Amino acid sequence: MLNWRYRLQLSRLDKLRRSIYEIFRDELDQYLIEYGLVESYQNFVKKNLPYPFVEKRELKPKARIPDVEYEAHNLFLVIFVEDYLPHTYKKYIRFFDENKITKENLIRSKTVRLSKNYYTNIKQFDSPHFSGFFKGMLPVDYALLIQRDQMIKARNRYSLSHFHVRIDWPIADAAEDLARWLRYISKNLYEKGDAYAEEIQKKLFEYYGLPTTCGGRRTAAMVAAQFLRQMPCISTVYVASSESRVCYRFSERGIAKNILIKLTKDDLQNIAEVNSLEADTMKKDYLIAEQGKVGIAIFQATYNYTSHARFPEDGKLRELNPEYSWLTVTSQSILPKPGVWDKSPLPFKFIYT
Repeated sequence: MLNWRYRLQLSRLDKLRRSIYEIFRDELDQYLIEYGLVESYQNFVKKNLPYPFVEKRELKPKARIPDVEYEAHNLFLVIFVEDYLPHTYKKYIRFFDENKITKENLIRSKTVRLSKNYYTNIKQFDSPHFSGFFKGMLPVDYALLIQRDQMIKARNRYSLSHFHVRIDWPIADAAEDLARWLRYISKNLYEKGDAYAEEIQKKLFEYYGLPTTCGGRRTAAMVAAQFLRQMPCISTVYVASSESRVCYRFSERGIAKNILIKLTKDDLQNIAEVNSLEADTMKKDYLIAEQGKVGIAIFQATYNYTSHARFPEDGKLRELNPEYSWLTVTSQSILPKPGVWDKSPLPFKFIYT
């Protein structure tokens, strides 16, 4: 089920590729947090609307999220693959010549405003103008696909290869795939009846930290992340929705949720003292905005899996108990605002306080 290999198992060539991928992923984290959270907050300010901050309870495993859409909140779906997708995957991840990133396809789609200075290399991750081009593509429907450029085999070069990428793998197939690996079924999703199959599908959503009622983008991200687990390399799926107000990241390291939170003057003072920081440093490097006496910061929670959501040590079939939690919170931090290089995340207990 987990076909990718740890770094110590890689050749020197593949270690170099993994290093480049992780460096680019760090950059992608910054782009998407800025677009999904900071720029969303600015959208609300410009429209004189109160920003809908995420409540603590919404970050707990198995939490329910209110089904309210906020039009001012930016959304996206991005797939980032360490290698490149084989052609056999096109049946379920729809990347074809007609949605490949070319000037002709972008003009034909009428969904992207192209600069007169558009050139082929702008879609390469190492292009100096990639970030601007990438952010301009984020509002496009469905997913963006970033993968290694297979045309340049001598270099580990990544590019935004496709846009408007649909994810067409059925949820039932994704649930069956996960449950078979976790040994809750031996072959078929419905082998223990419809009720059991329904509980397994609910657990698939919990495995990815999502409510079972979540919308299309988050569901597509979950299914894509599960499908890509069959690849012999790592992959990362990012998604943000107008309902959750969360920027999610699904990767080999588990699940990360990024949100905006309000910090009082006392919160800021305590965080600064614990981490031996000056108050001005907190304001300059960690706050994206201020609302009166309250500071607005980026909060990240990471999650990993309990024993019930890991491959059993004995490898034997087991029975599903829906009451057992599959996720647990592993870390909680205040992140430096995008663009800050020399500051680290600051531990901050928020969810259970």
